Amino acid sequence: QVHLVESGGGLVQAGGSLRLSCVASGSIFSINAMTWYRQAPGKQRELVASITSAGITNYADSVKDRFTISRNNAQNTVYLQMNSLKAEDTAVYYCNVNEYRDSEGYYFGMDLWGKGTLVTVSS
Repeated sequence: QVHLVESGGGLVQAGGSLRLSCVASGSIFSINAMTWYRQAPGKQRELVASITSAGITNYADSVKDRFTISRNNAQNTVYLQMNSLKAEDTAVYYCNVNEYRDSEGYYFGMDLWGKGTLVTVSS
């Protein structure tokens, strides 16, 4: 069983920065893509950024040039550095993993989610 735990959310003024972290724990040998999603009140969950195990990244247009995703494969951790935050970035941010291999070599393809971390940007 793999668990995802996000941290780093909080209240910040517009123009400020926050760094989110997500740690995957459990019987893990390797993880393919790690992805950040967010869900604002009254809106659908949307992809923010993703990164493969090889370091290939993808960003939503709304966060390009402001957010940076990175990961530490040895620690099964993904980060989201958020700069120049705007009020519209206010949301609960979730970490997602949908493919991993456990320590016995078995492959799992399923959507795993953390409980999320709240980011509130005041204007």
